[in-house]
Amino acid sequence: MQKADTVVAVVATSTMKLCLLLLCLLCGALPTYAGVLPDDRADALYHSYDGGGVEITGPSVLVLKKIGQNVALSGNYYVDSISSASIDVVTTASKYSEDRTEVSAGADYMHGDSIMSVSYTNSDEDDYQSDTASFGVSMDMFGNMTTVSLGYARSWDTVENNNDPTFSKDVDRQNYKVGLSQVLTKDMIMELNYELITDEGYLNNPYRSARYVDPTSPIGYSYEPEVYPNTRTSNAVAVRSMYYLPYRAATYAEYRFFDDSWNITAHNIEIGYVHPLPSGWVLEGRYRYYTQNAADFYSDLFPRQDSQNFLARDKELSEFTSNTIGFTISYDFVQNGWYAIDRGSINFAYDHIMFDYDDFRDLRDKNAPVGKEPLYDFSADVAQIFVSIWF
Repeated sequence: MQKADTVVAVVATSTMKLCLLLLCLLCGALPTYAGVLPDDRADALYHSYDGGGVEITGPSVLVLKKIGQNVALSGNYYVDSISSASIDVVTTASKYSEDRTEVSAGADYMHGDSIMSVSYTNSDEDDYQSDTASFGVSMDMFGNMTTVSLGYARSWDTVENNNDPTFSKDVDRQNYKVGLSQVLTKDMIMELNYELITDEGYLNNPYRSARYVDPTSPIGYSYEPEVYPNTRTSNAVAVRSMYYLPYRAATYAEYRFFDDSWNITAHNIEIGYVHPLPSGWVLEGRYRYYTQNAADFYSDLFPRQDSQNFLARDKELSEFTSNTIGFTISYDFVQNGWYAIDRGSINFAYDHIMFDYDDFRDLRDKNAPVGKEPLYDFSADVAQIFVSIWF
């Protein structure tokens, strides 16, 4: 089943990256983004998502290894085991289960104060395959106080349909990134990032349907296949700051603005605080608020069949808000080296996400009038445990 809930993978991956970055921050200094290759490290992660009838679990393993002083190689293996009985599934289809595997490899080359990076990722599930190649370069300037980064990625995706062996559609995605990181003081760093994404091809889910008013139906409505535009252009601007407090704690904040050619506008605000405790313990607390309006071709209930050229009832294209509260507990179980291990850390992260939809209705209530069903909302729990070893 194509991408059960893309927000799941995004939340899990971004949370882990943020935790690792902040842990590096607490090691004694603000991180340097270019001119220094990453240390040799191995990470093992197990993640779990449970919410809205969707359960996703699986492991991930990441290894980074330097070759000499100028080259670093990395490899990552990631698995999602998905079981879905979401609101979309139970109202129009049957519960399903599937596995998604993702394998990636990358290389960094350092020359002076610059680092060039290349990577390749393959993602495979029953009815969706994706191959992504990316290239990036970052450069330190002005005494390593400023870092400029550029990135480009291209994906070649294939969408299939388990109910139709002849169905196969292509999607071409391009991603452009530019970033600026500036050390403002010895305790504060700020980032400004811009991202442009272009999608072209079959962009909707072949299993999903839109509903429309149908007086001839016993329930008052019927379904027809969704129809999306074949192109989408997205823009996102993010501002992030991190402040290193005198007692080794840190605070961070982020604001991200998003809009696209489907008339979706979104705002994301996140704040957090990281506090070290004696004997190698670190605690982090965070809060995230997200809001977006609906795509211009979205409707929970269309007035009639084929009422417009493009039709969508995907709740992720509707108007909704989400609130996330989370924490991370980390412990350095190896701080001063042990045999071949320079440092070891075990981390547990948990996020509780509350989704509220303003124009997507819960059709499980069969007694409500058509178009007056209760608005849908649900909560989700995301948990991760990961171990990092530097060697």
